[in-house]
Amino acid sequence: MQCVVLTGMSGAGKSTVLKFLEDIGFFCVDNLPPSLIPKFIELCSKSEMDINKIALGIDIRGGKLFDDLFSCISEIQNENNKFSILFLDASNDVLVKRFKESRRNHPLSKGGERLIAGIMRERELLSEVKEKADYIIDTSYILSRQLKEKINDIFIDNKDFESLMVTVLSFGFKYGIPSDSDLVFDVRFIPNPFYIDDLKKLTGNDMEVRDYVLSWEESQMFLDKLEDMILFLIPNYIKEGKNQLVISIGCTGGKHRSVTLANELYMKLKKYGHSVVINHRDIDKDAKR
Repeated sequence: MQCVVLTGMSGAGKSTVLKFLEDIGFFCVDNLPPSLIPKFIELCSKSEMDINKIALGIDIRGGKLFDDLFSCISEIQNENNKFSILFLDASNDVLVKRFKESRRNHPLSKGGERLIAGIMRERELLSEVKEKADYIIDTSYILSRQLKEKINDIFIDNKDFESLMVTVLSFGFKYGIPSDSDLVFDVRFIPNPFYIDDLKKLTGNDMEVRDYVLSWEESQMFLDKLEDMILFLIPNYIKEGKNQLVISIGCTGGKHRSVTLANELYMKLKKYGHSVVINHRDIDKDAKR
């Protein structure tokens, strides 16, 4: 029996992933106390429903029972029961934003306490589980369809799992540097399309702006050198166990130059088969202002 233990940070998307696993044939149970796993596996193996794939959602709501997880898995792991742990993570800033948008309380936040305190407490409690996880997916900037593709790659297509999720993020310096950036690059040295009337209201996703930004020799040199450096760094980060790399590319407003160059870098990294997502944080903010 194939058994997937789905766990991770509250707000990282466990409910969504359980639905994806159910769609591909897993019998899913959410918030099962770990101490009940052996009995549940026994019942499934004797069931007339021919259950051969199960997914168990285990999270911090289980309280102290969460400590039983590893001993329970060890007790029943054998040639008939193959367990794997899938851990979902997200940056603190993203988790805070998600909780605020949903108006939910964090399960570990005490009365009157800031959200971040509960998140940090949970991160500490789950550190051992994350360290022993077979798969770690950071959902900070990943779209729902991209997350579904990732689940299908692992559990349907059996593709080699690359633990490092690379996020290429464009931003505007006037809105602040993204706090979860690992690498930050300033591309304000490239001529700004903002000062060209026909390009001002467009973005780096439009062909006219892309052609303008890439027409400069400096842009091509920057991309070539950046690609070379990132391709050197990725295998070394993977070797060290890093599971999230946020590459932030910034211009003044985060609308033209940074968007264009982030898109180009994203396409280059995709070509090499890396797990990479693209996000344009500030692309619409000038229009809203």
